[in-house]
Amino acid sequence: MNWQLALPEIFLALAGMAILMFGVLTRGERSFQAASMMTVGALLAAGVLVLSGVPGTGYHGLFAVDAYTGFAKLLILVAVAFAVVMSLDYNEHTNLRRFEFPILMLFSAVGMMLMVSASNLMTLYLGLELMSLSTYVLAAFARDERRSAEAGLKYFVLGALASGLLLYGISLVYGFAGSMSFDAIATAMADPEAISPGLTVGLVFIVAGLAFKVSAVPFHMWTPDVYEGAPTPVTAFMGTAPKVAAMMLLVRLLTGPFGHQLAQWQQLIVLVCIASMLLGSLGAIGQANMKRLMAYSSIGHMGYALIGLAAGTADGVRGVLIYLLTYVFMNAGTFACIIAMRRRGRHVEGVRDLAGLGRTDPMMAMAMAIFMFAMAGIPPFSGFWGKYFIFTAAVQEGMWTLAVIGVLTSVIGAFYYIRIVKVMYFDDAAPAFDPRPASLSFVAAAGGLFTTFFFLFPAPMVAAAQAAAQVLFP
Repeated sequence: MNWQLALPEIFLALAGMAILMFGVLTRGERSFQAASMMTVGALLAAGVLVLSGVPGTGYHGLFAVDAYTGFAKLLILVAVAFAVVMSLDYNEHTNLRRFEFPILMLFSAVGMMLMVSASNLMTLYLGLELMSLSTYVLAAFARDERRSAEAGLKYFVLGALASGLLLYGISLVYGFAGSMSFDAIATAMADPEAISPGLTVGLVFIVAGLAFKVSAVPFHMWTPDVYEGAPTPVTAFMGTAPKVAAMMLLVRLLTGPFGHQLAQWQQLIVLVCIASMLLGSLGAIGQANMKRLMAYSSIGHMGYALIGLAAGTADGVRGVLIYLLTYVFMNAGTFACIIAMRRRGRHVEGVRDLAGLGRTDPMMAMAMAIFMFAMAGIPPFSGFWGKYFIFTAAVQEGMWTLAVIGVLTSVIGAFYYIRIVKVMYFDDAAPAFDPRPASLSFVAAAGGLFTTFFFLFPAPMVAAAQAAAQVLFP
């Protein structure tokens, strides 16, 4: 069975249960901090196990490990670790210092790692539900706040609908292909003449279910409200790790078992791409709340990432991986700055609250400006290179319309990103924020350094993304 293939997931699950027992037995004021630090340690150890793992397929073909899954898992672990670190100070100040918080993130990470290693539709669903159920609870974690309870309920109801769509798609594919194994489905779809319309319908339902998880249009409706209502570290978490996991899974699913149906799903992905880029760039213009603005921003960014998938080539998938890598760091850094927006002990979220930040806190203003320029795709920041690889892959496949729409929506998006820089440096100064905790400074600094200096050392990451993409195109 080769159980060692799932050693990182097994270790994380056991670590989660051990930290849970620790929290139950101690239940002191410091149990949240201790559980959080142990969770970060467990995530780092799991990262080491991922790096030292060997490729292979185990558990009777249910679970696969290769360069692609390794790249995805490391990115997920980094994103979850950033979210846990960002919660340290926030939860203390908002009276959410309960030890279950980091443990839920840890179990969600286990689900995401199972998702990206799935080589069977049943493993895929189990991993996705483990991730989703943990995230539903996290969204409603501030149970005394009406806004958080509403966010959790909306996310749960719409997430259940998406899971139903996904399950219905899986049942159709199983019924018409006769198997849930990725390899068997690929074999069943190798002959275009033998493909049943039922398989195509099943594929559409599966794409719809996963599009909800990456908040792509038209399955984006939950994003602004849930982003605004959830505790900010949870919003940072939802905006990075689950998006990466769902996008990596969608890429593997469409290029692997459904690779022979490129002509069918490519049209669907192109439509979703264009709609997501347009809604993300136009919807954010009128937003006065930073978290809602970041929600529309994330919809647009997932649209850009899907361009690489629409290209349907190894270069396109490489572009998706590089884009997700740059997105995680600039998104985590942005949310670290948003969490640091605290005035007289009260968290504020308005764009106007950043007024004059360049004079009251130059370092935070510089970090935020770096992230905004990167998200707008302005060189030499990492966001520019992410878009460069994506658009290049589309142009190579002759998808000029998609590339042009991507560039135009990037220009529209630059308006609201640069508007934030203008508010920070040119508007009359608002009262200064409270001193920043070291945890938020660390995440903002790590994200800022990576985002700024990515262009100096892109080769190792591009090579890793290339090796991961080649797994899907042997």
